[in-house]
Amino acid sequence: FGARFLPLKRGVYEDLIARHPDAFKAEDLKLAMGLHARSSRYLESVAAGHPRHDLEGQVVEPMAPEHVHHAILELYRRRLGRTAQAEQEALRAQTVTRIARAIEASGLGREDYAVLVRSRDAGTNAIVDEALASLSAQDAKAEALLRAFEASGKSEQEFADMYGMKHGEVTRTLQRARAVRNPAATA
Repeated sequence: FGARFLPLKRGVYEDLIARHPDAFKAEDLKLAMGLHARSSRYLESVAAGHPRHDLEGQVVEPMAPEHVHHAILELYRRRLGRTAQAEQEALRAQTVTRIARAIEASGLGREDYAVLVRSRDAGTNAIVDEALASLSAQDAKAEALLRAFEASGKSEQEFADMYGMKHGEVTRTLQRARAVRNPAATA
């Protein structure tokens, strides 16, 4: 499937069988597809949220948020087993950050995302809760910055200079706060 792994569309097994009925034994292809789909390189492409592709490499559908989520967690579990005890907290923090990005990229509300991915595994749910808390903290900081900006009467550039921040960072943070404050305006 190429040097750069891309998520495959659902039903690609059937497409391969239909396109090449004599080239593959069904059981061998099923085994090969399973190995491919469980490989870390493939899971990494799913975790990155890349869209699904057909056999020609054309985008056919977006990746489902729950598939991104499960791929991130599977990669975390695999790496956790190979990570020294002293580095496991950093790995967990990276995973929380990655889940937070996945939540934002999903296009779902935070409650909807949480309901979609909740499991019976308390450890997994704790990572989701940490990611949600992290996003809430970011929103609170963004809201505080927006209030300070609105009270300042300054331009974004002047405000950024006043606080020793980069102009682009201020702009992104203000946009985030405005989106949280008024989600209908950004939809």
